[in-house]
Amino acid sequence: MTNYEAAKERYKKYGVDTDAAIEKLKNIPVSLHCWQGDDVIGFDHDGPLTGGIQTTGNYPGKATTPEELMADMEEVIKLTPGTKKLNLHACYAIFEKGEFVDRDKIEPKHFAKWVEFAKKHNMGIDFNPTFFSHDKVKDGLTLSSPDAETRRFWIEHGKACIRISEYFAKETGIPCVMNIWTGDGFKDIPADRMTPRMLYKESIEEILKQPFDKNLVKVTVESKVFGIGVESYTTGSAEFTLSFAASHDGVLPLMDNGHYHPTEVVSDKIPALLCFFKEIALHITRPVRWDSDHVVLFDDETKEMAKEIVRNNALDRVFMALDYFDASINRIGAWAVGFRSWQKALLNAMLLPNETLKKLQNEARMSELMVWQEEMKTLPFGDVWDEYCRRSGVVSGPEWFDEVLRYEKDVLSKR
Repeated sequence: MTNYEAAKERYKKYGVDTDAAIEKLKNIPVSLHCWQGDDVIGFDHDGPLTGGIQTTGNYPGKATTPEELMADMEEVIKLTPGTKKLNLHACYAIFEKGEFVDRDKIEPKHFAKWVEFAKKHNMGIDFNPTFFSHDKVKDGLTLSSPDAETRRFWIEHGKACIRISEYFAKETGIPCVMNIWTGDGFKDIPADRMTPRMLYKESIEEILKQPFDKNLVKVTVESKVFGIGVESYTTGSAEFTLSFAASHDGVLPLMDNGHYHPTEVVSDKIPALLCFFKEIALHITRPVRWDSDHVVLFDDETKEMAKEIVRNNALDRVFMALDYFDASINRIGAWAVGFRSWQKALLNAMLLPNETLKKLQNEARMSELMVWQEEMKTLPFGDVWDEYCRRSGVVSGPEWFDEVLRYEKDVLSKR
């Protein structure tokens, strides 16, 4: 009997079908974010990363061209199990030699090479307007700026991104999640907190006047507590974005689990939102005391987030995307660790006897529930993970990092 067969029998005693879990997970899409590969710089400007976010570290081998970034992503795809989507920011537009248009004028053609890449790997595409790292971020503000010309530029950018998102969905046959997030806010205490939010609301509403098929484009709004340089006030707070999504048809809330106060947990927010929204979206990261975008690990909160999605039968209701960027370590390794960790979290959640655990809670058998939950922690999850990786054609153990080291030696070190 193999390790997997023995594990399968142990899980079966608790009513869990490991084969079914493996086969189901293989088809659950998770978005792989392109910006881990080049520290969120993109291809439409030469300046630094600005606008409320920051990348730390200077590990060698950063991608600087579309070709390098795509090659790096292909390495990650080879090293990770599961179904992927491609997550792009608008600043990753690819221009032909001698061509350039500003962000308010970008078109689907500027992302045609990304569509070719996605089709090659059978991936859908998610999209994000880029409201940062641009000289038209005026005094730290974009959609909430008191300057009408500034707002108009970013509104047109948002509309262009909706058109591009619909293009992605039509080309790939998979709906595109288009997420609106800005770093708008103030470094110190503002005199007027409401007016910027009213302008922000009106600007997003203006963007949404761009016609689009809501079955193809899933517009989301994302909140944040604060950003670098906007520590005292964020226009798009949690209350603002959640209220906006709830009051606008076809708009979904997107929760980034690094965008809340340190004592808040998104795992508790997921079931709360599922009570009211048909669909929600997540950006999955690992905050260390704040929104520091550390590489996702197979840690407690990551596990709890996955549990809430799985136990509430919401795998088809939650759009999942990774969102972190670490320039202090090998970027390929960071990408792969994060994706593999979220895959582990989903598999772990699928291997729980969720209906039995719910029944114990509903019958107030809390001592028994505690016993069962503790027993689950020592079941041979690793053997099921190994089998999942084997069936997906990827290495399950740490040997996968040998390929990262080879790629670093042969490719990254020569950039």
